[in-house]
Amino acid sequence: MRLVMMGTGKFAEPTLEALCQQGEQVVGVVTQPDRPVGQQRASTRQSGRGIKSIAADFGIPLAQPERINTPEGIALLTEFRPDLLVVVAYGQILKPHVLATATHGGINVHASLLPKYRGAAPVAWAIWNGETQTGVTIIRMTAGLDAGDILAQKVVDILPDETAGELEARLAPVGAQLAVDVIQQLKRGPIAGRAQDPSQVTKAPKLRKEMGLIDWSQPARRVWNQIRAMQPWPTPYSFLHRTGQPPQRVLILDATSIDSVGRVGPPGRVFTEPGVDGDPAMLVICGEGTLLRILGLQPAGKRLMTAAEFLRGHPLGTGDFFGAERP
Repeated sequence: MRLVMMGTGKFAEPTLEALCQQGEQVVGVVTQPDRPVGQQRASTRQSGRGIKSIAADFGIPLAQPERINTPEGIALLTEFRPDLLVVVAYGQILKPHVLATATHGGINVHASLLPKYRGAAPVAWAIWNGETQTGVTIIRMTAGLDAGDILAQKVVDILPDETAGELEARLAPVGAQLAVDVIQQLKRGPIAGRAQDPSQVTKAPKLRKEMGLIDWSQPARRVWNQIRAMQPWPTPYSFLHRTGQPPQRVLILDATSIDSVGRVGPPGRVFTEPGVDGDPAMLVICGEGTLLRILGLQPAGKRLMTAAEFLRGHPLGTGDFFGAERP
C-alpha cells in the first residue's frame, strides 16, 4: 500500500518513524513550510528530530506546499499516486478533492477520545477542562472536522501535574502504534468503523495568545489546569502589581492548588507565609476561597526561578496582586 504521510511537529514524528521502521511503503511526506519560531503554534512549536530530518534519513521525497487545497496541491499529491493518506497534526483541513487523490482516502491520528475535543488543540483543552483521561483516536477522514468513523481508539490517563506538552509527548507514540495497526488491518481488507455519537461532541479550537492570561477568579484547581494547559504555548502569564512599581509580566510555570483557606481577599491578591521547608511560600488567592501556591515562575527577560528566589529580589507588600496589565 502506497502511503503519503502528512504531518507537522513533534506529535507527528513518531508516526512517520513507525511507518518507516515497519517497512511500510511511504512514497511521500507532506509537511508545513518552514516558519520563524515566533509564527509557530500549538504542537508545531514542539520540534523533536523534525519531519524533514526523518524523511531525509529514510530517503523519502518531501513537499512543503503553503496550501494543500489548491490545484497545485492536488497535482503534488496525485504525482505520489497514494493509496492512503496518513494525516497527523498536519495543520490544514483537507477538502474532499484532496482526500480523493488517494484510492482509500485518508486516516487521521487525533489526540483525544473522539467525539470529545474535535479541533486543533485537544490536549490543551482536555487538561484545561480538568479531564482525568484522554487518548488517541484513528478516524476515517471525511469532510467534517474530525467527524469520521472511529477505526481505533486507546484511553490514556492524564497525570495530575502534567502539562499539555508533556501529555502530547506521551500520546504521540500511542498514536503511532495505533496508526500502524490500522494500516495493517486496511491491507487485509475494509474496516467497519464506528460512527461518532453527535450528542457527545465537544470542541477544541485553536489556542490564542491571550488565553495564557491567568484568570484568578477561577478556583485554584481550574487556575492550575489553565497553567498546565498553556504550556508550551501560549504560556501562562500574569502581571504582578506592586505598590510604586510598574506592572511586571511574569510567567507562572509551576504551582499547586489548595482547596480551602482561611485567608480572605480579592482574587489575585498575593502574599507570603512561612513554608515547611524554611523558605517563604508564595500564595495567590483564587476563586471560591481557594489558594494557589506558586512554585516556579519566570519574570519577563529573566530565567526560570523558584518562588523563594523570586521573593529575595522582589519582596511583596500588603495589597500586591496578580492580574491583567491594566486591571
